[in-house]
Amino acid sequence: MFHAHPGLKNPEYYVPGLPADYVAQRYGIAPDDIAKLGSAENPYGASPKARAAVADALDRLHLYPPWTAEPLREKIADTYGYQPDQVVCGAGETEIISLVIRALCEPGGKVMMPAPCFPIYHLFAEAEGRMPVLVPDATLRPAMALDPEAYAAAIDPDTRIVFITNPHSPSGTWLEEAEVRRMVEAAPHALVVLDEAYVHYSDTPGYIHLAGEYEHLIVLRTFSKAFGLAGLRIGFGVAARPIIDALLAVKPTWNMGQLQIAGGVAALDDREHVARTVSTIVEARHHVQGRFGELDRFRMVPGSRSNFFLVEILDPDTDSTEVFNGLLERGVIVKDGAVSWRGLDDRFLRCDVNFTERMDRLVDSLADMD
Repeated sequence: MFHAHPGLKNPEYYVPGLPADYVAQRYGIAPDDIAKLGSAENPYGASPKARAAVADALDRLHLYPPWTAEPLREKIADTYGYQPDQVVCGAGETEIISLVIRALCEPGGKVMMPAPCFPIYHLFAEAEGRMPVLVPDATLRPAMALDPEAYAAAIDPDTRIVFITNPHSPSGTWLEEAEVRRMVEAAPHALVVLDEAYVHYSDTPGYIHLAGEYEHLIVLRTFSKAFGLAGLRIGFGVAARPIIDALLAVKPTWNMGQLQIAGGVAALDDREHVARTVSTIVEARHHVQGRFGELDRFRMVPGSRSNFFLVEILDPDTDSTEVFNGLLERGVIVKDGAVSWRGLDDRFLRCDVNFTERMDRLVDSLADMD
């Protein structure tokens, strides 16, 4: 009988946020009455400029795209001050994470990450036969924020890859540039991956410029969030050319289609859409933080600079799964910490930041259980 390699003997799968139509059918709730707060999607939808560019590209569907997605590489390079050969594009940032682990860490090598973290880090490491090393002491209550000194101290001489997420997932907490540099400089022998998937919501330019200073650093970004292109699947990484060359050698030859390339190029010019999205999220984040003061059994973990935040359950007589299901019954979709993250126990939910009326729906539903 055929068997997969040992890393896939008992495979674990990523747990996405529930779709609204599932909740509508199961609980008999009208789709328009559902507050979907479990997938960190853009409340305004896709970039209008990207939508138009995708429509224009339909006549090219019969043509193979450039195998490196060269028009998109060139646009990214021009936007962020790099050369095209310092950019790699992928079908979402998640594909690039898989390429990084495959190309830049040997089988059995150590891949370090905080606990909790974006599950794809350890899922792909295990799937590729690498060794994920989750550092539980890197996140400290009550802030649930990465401790740069503790994390740097946990880097071993044989660590091959170090993941840093900023803003952090699932807490949304933010690292200052000096803190990021501290961790990068603590691992000169390893590849450091700075994941800036949610950086637009920090309302800062982020630290993509650091990829030009450190030869062992790659900075990752996605078009799924602020640009609203989660369904198109576009991500990229910026790094020194030897890193990019290694990634190009292992990526699927045509991993980016004509529509992805066209949509990504156009989205980078849609500053109005990004600015509108960020402004709405920042305002709603402030609004919901104020409203959590009305609750006794739930606490909004402070310090998020992302389009999501953690809710801590203070009542010892209930847990995250019970509250998660209670919210579903009320038409509110969030993520259950006990199911979605290693290292995040059954005391936490992750909730998106969305329009203020959806934030009110969340708080009112929690108050109904309070």
